[in-house]
Amino acid sequence: MIENKFTAGHKSCWGIPQLEKRKAQGNSLPQTLVLDQQQKDELAQKLEESILRTQKYLLSIQHEEGYWNSELLVDPLTIGDYIIYQHWSGNIDPELEASAAKYILREQHTDGGWGQYTGAPSDINLSVKAYHALKFAGLSERDPRMVRARATILRMGGIPKTNTYTKFYLALVGQFPWEYLPSIPVEMILLPNWFFFNIYELSSWTRAMVVSMSIINHFQPTRNLPPEYQINELYPYGTHKSDFSLPKDKKLFSWRNFFLLANRFLKWHDSMRWKPFRKKALKMVEKWMVDRMGEGSDGLGAIFPSMCNSLIALECLGYEKNDPIFLKAKKHIDDLVVRDQVTGEVRVRPCFGPVWDTAICSVALAESGLPSDHPSLKKAADWLLTKEVKQRGDWYVKNPYPECSGWAFEFNNVFYPDVDDTVKVLLGLRLAQGSDPVLQQEVMDRAVRWALSFQCKEGGFAAFDKDVTKPWLEKVPFSDHNAILDPPCSDITGRVLEYVGKANYPLDSSVLKRIIDYMKSTQEDDGSWWGRWGVNYIYGTWQALRGLAAVKVDMNQEWVMRSRDWLESCQNPDGGWGETPGSYDHVCLKGQGTSTATQTAWAVMGILSFGDPTRPSVKTGIQFLINTQYSDGTWNGDQYTGTGFPKVYYMRYDYYRMNWPLIALSEYREALKNWKERHPII
Repeated sequence: MIENKFTAGHKSCWGIPQLEKRKAQGNSLPQTLVLDQQQKDELAQKLEESILRTQKYLLSIQHEEGYWNSELLVDPLTIGDYIIYQHWSGNIDPELEASAAKYILREQHTDGGWGQYTGAPSDINLSVKAYHALKFAGLSERDPRMVRARATILRMGGIPKTNTYTKFYLALVGQFPWEYLPSIPVEMILLPNWFFFNIYELSSWTRAMVVSMSIINHFQPTRNLPPEYQINELYPYGTHKSDFSLPKDKKLFSWRNFFLLANRFLKWHDSMRWKPFRKKALKMVEKWMVDRMGEGSDGLGAIFPSMCNSLIALECLGYEKNDPIFLKAKKHIDDLVVRDQVTGEVRVRPCFGPVWDTAICSVALAESGLPSDHPSLKKAADWLLTKEVKQRGDWYVKNPYPECSGWAFEFNNVFYPDVDDTVKVLLGLRLAQGSDPVLQQEVMDRAVRWALSFQCKEGGFAAFDKDVTKPWLEKVPFSDHNAILDPPCSDITGRVLEYVGKANYPLDSSVLKRIIDYMKSTQEDDGSWWGRWGVNYIYGTWQALRGLAAVKVDMNQEWVMRSRDWLESCQNPDGGWGETPGSYDHVCLKGQGTSTATQTAWAVMGILSFGDPTRPSVKTGIQFLINTQYSDGTWNGDQYTGTGFPKVYYMRYDYYRMNWPLIALSEYREALKNWKERHPII
């Protein structure tokens, strides 16, 4: 059982600017760090040994085909949905449920609930699904662990306080009334792309989820559960139907109230026998979904939520379970199930991420000293080149660029290559030489052109699409997963700058100026940058600095130096850095948290962007990494440092605890060498 670390001590800091607080407290790290020659020699030796250990470990876990593929560890939300799907579909697996219960109970907090990350407060959506999964596994309501869970869930408001996606799955098994869910009409597919609201104005992951949900919304296929699996006890005593109503804005005229009015109309429309466009829309939405589940795709969107929705939608549409497209979809979602042979637990990962892992591991091994034609790097480069996506996907609607040459996160996901993975792959291919250098250069040239075509109006870059930024869409009733848009962000924009700079790509000066202006506009007053795809300000600040340094921005400017000062202000007394995902909810927690190898590596690399490896903050950060490394070359990875949806869903990339520290250690070694060459007397 996990103790809830989100203490009153954290809460007491709310509203205090992080930098000012640190200045007031003082930093327990030394202002100067002077090492004698023997200490320097010992540090250099330990540094070399540390690099070699991690290098050896990464080489040992590379797959024969040339890729790396870690498990994406997440909270029990996915296993909860998977078990609900199994009961809805009638494919019940008691052995899987019992093994899943072991994992869920291990993750339970002392207060009885479940949190989204290590040390998180209990979350209502996760706790309801975890409780339901345990009930499916046979735990009695009278079990003390269930009693505590139920008390915490009711304290948080019970089922009425869960979000749309939780209620949606509960409705499938008769635990929530469909009539109180927002309507998701299949007729959305008929709206032209120029219309102010259409599916391509939604983020790619939301699009895939919502399109499949619209089919389910039409059929509303409820499978009632036996009494022993029902969770009526999670409704507060005296619950009234008004508890299910969608909250309005206080202002009479607002986008929220407009969409609520539209929802009332859609509910009325759904109740009518005559729906003139329903049949055509159902056919179109079915084709849209099935097309994206076919060849070149490991499931709809290749991520668990839309994959699971699509299986339910196929059954609703009458597909037999032996139909090839159903069998394909079922296999892909079953492949996400992880059966831990050591603990006997079962988990469900949200997706695979071999392209991302392979790109980062390639950079780590090359930076740590492997030559570009090393067999390991050669295999990695060849494998990455086979995963190039040259097919037009959903991105083409908002960005009709004539050629495609990008990479997706997963093994196969041709409709959804993304800018972030593409640029990271380019950074890896830049340092790894495949079997055909001429072909490799051709691919890299067209891939960078494709990625740069995604520059948004604001000047920055988003993940999957271009200019999916309409803020009023966040008022749509089914937008409560906090990720309905895909706006540009500083971390991806910084990574684009990093590649452009390191590859000496001839970027038009006006384009570069727009990017730099975007970076300036998104910087916080204290010098930090918010991170969209990693936790959080440490991630965003590191990647922003890395990009700015690569394109040779003057790092001595005040606005840039502020970011280094902010990073150093966040360093923990043990020499490391850490930041809780709670900083997405409470800005006073920015830069605060238990030191992690991953975030320490990011911070060290961010400070190294200024070119001085002799700073005390860098040295103590490096010592933290060396001192906390395990004998096999790995580090502890218990903390969540990856971001799926801010405030909603976080991930632990298992290889982050090896590849990022290896890059940081290697870059420190190289920076120290360069510094000594420039300062031979020191």
